[in-house]
Order: sequence, then C-alpha cells, then structure tokens
Amino acid sequence: MLKYRSTRALPLLVTLLLAASPSVGQSKRGDVIADIPFPFFVANRVLPPGRYIVTAMGDVDIRVYNSKNEGVLIPTHRIQGRAPESVGKVIFHRYGDAYFLSEVWVAANDIGRQLFTSRAEKESAAKGISRETAILRTAP
Repeated sequence: MLKYRSTRALPLLVTLLLAASPSVGQSKRGDVIADIPFPFFVANRVLPPGRYIVTAMGDVDIRVYNSKNEGVLIPTHRIQGRAPESVGKVIFHRYGDAYFLSEVWVAANDIGRQLFTSRAEKESAAKGISRETAILRTAP
C-alpha cells in the first residue's frame, strides 16, 4: 500500500507505482525489502532502480544493497515513531525528479532509522525546489 503526502499528489502517485514484497533470499528478520522503480540518492551516491534490502548494521549504521551486492553503508540516527505498524516502510524526499532516501522503518517497531541529509539533498533544497514526501509501505 502506498501512502503519500504532497501538494501534487497525482503525478507522484503515478510515478510511485511501487511493488514491495518480502524477500525470498538473503534477508533476515528485521530487514526491510522494497522494489524501487526509480534511481535514488543515498549518502551522495545514486543507486539504480531495483529490489533493495535495508539491514541494520549495529546501533548506528544501515546497509542498503541489491541482489548484485551493490549498495552503501550509511550512518543514521534513531527516531521514535507512533505506535508500531504492521508493515515496514521506506520514506523518500523528492525534489523534482531526484529521490533521496530519508527514513527506514521495520514492521512492528516504533523505532526507525533516519539518514542524515546528504550534500546532494541540501543542494536541491537550496535551489528552491519544493520537497515532496513519498512513503513506500513494504509487505509484512
């Protein structure tokens, strides 16, 4: 299920026809798996569209990677959410056509991981491009 917040909801909805499903391979309990149909930024690096696994690496870092083991290890900080949801979610900030991974939430957990704002995202914001938020809910 896709939930979004935007002043231009229809174009974002069309853009974000996302499919997410549980992994059948290399993931473990507590991982978030999402099929992301657009390139996106993580820590000033652009990752191509595809199925990604996000896994915690200790108390601070998360690893975002695909089936080809391409990805990045990125520091985060913990954030408190509302009551735990039955599904995980991946939250992106969108500036024009550029998507930036912002938060990752594991199903049934009220603690999420928020990425620090990258240089590329700060530059997009400085250009005065309006920010939209897209939320990809993953399958339980």
